[in-house]
Amino acid sequence: MGKFKGYLLAAFAAAAYGTNPAFAIPLYEMGMSPNSVLLFRYGMGIPFLAILMLIREISFKLNKEEIFPVFILGVLMAVSSLTLFESYNYMNSGVASTLLFVYPIMVAVIMTFFFKEHLKISLILCFIFMAGGLLLLMRPSGNQDLSSYGFLLVMVSALTYAVYIVLVNVSKAISSIPTTKLLFYVLIFGCSVFLFKIATGSELTVPVRSVGWYNLLALAIIPTVLSLACTSAAIHIIGSTSTAIFGALEPVTAVILSVVFLGQSISTQEILGGILIVIATTIVVTSNSIDRFILHVRKMFPKHLIHKK
Repeated sequence: MGKFKGYLLAAFAAAAYGTNPAFAIPLYEMGMSPNSVLLFRYGMGIPFLAILMLIREISFKLNKEEIFPVFILGVLMAVSSLTLFESYNYMNSGVASTLLFVYPIMVAVIMTFFFKEHLKISLILCFIFMAGGLLLLMRPSGNQDLSSYGFLLVMVSALTYAVYIVLVNVSKAISSIPTTKLLFYVLIFGCSVFLFKIATGSELTVPVRSVGWYNLLALAIIPTVLSLACTSAAIHIIGSTSTAIFGALEPVTAVILSVVFLGQSISTQEILGGILIVIATTIVVTSNSIDRFILHVRKMFPKHLIHKK
């Protein structure tokens, strides 16, 4: 039951994060810059977390050994958000959001090569299905080409988010911090990145219509407070690799939102991509059973046939 809760949290976090473009793009159309959108997004999320901490009687105090790791997490999260939101100016936001989800592979690679985590056969199968689904979803329509600069921005976003997830999972100093408290300080330290850009010449822009403030509030609550809180909780239950893989549900969310709320059509290619990603996440949930089955099948064959050159 514990792991199932972790899977649900990871899936909800991915779906919530998938609402980013739906709220951000209208703000761009009002003339707001990505840096300003994110400053308000993070800043408006901080009071919600502070209230939760007061209700749960969580101390605001950080120990000396916790300050630097949490500061690094805040910077990583801010850079990941900023590069992703900047990429929306250079490519279709759905394609950008889809490309972002190479980060589960980055997490698995980091955990395997730097922290000696065993790469199970079920995860390899998962990556194959996930890669196929993402390739179908990210394929531009018609003769449209991907922006190389936009692509680079998304890769930086994916890498910094992958490192963020790994640090949350492996850092002893961070593991002892309650999730709400961790996110509170991640958003505070993250704001320092956006304020630094403003101090060095980036213009501060605000919504020109009241609906823009509603969009900012939605950004602060849904893909920020709710998504990041569920992500952190899921990491502690099912680990960083499984949580990262569930992130691939985000492009599926983006497709559903575009059809239901924006009136856009959905192609057979997008449906197939979504199905492959759902299969990939199902493999994660049933990974133990799949690995036992594969091990059982291997034992059915004589060793001299398996290792025959």
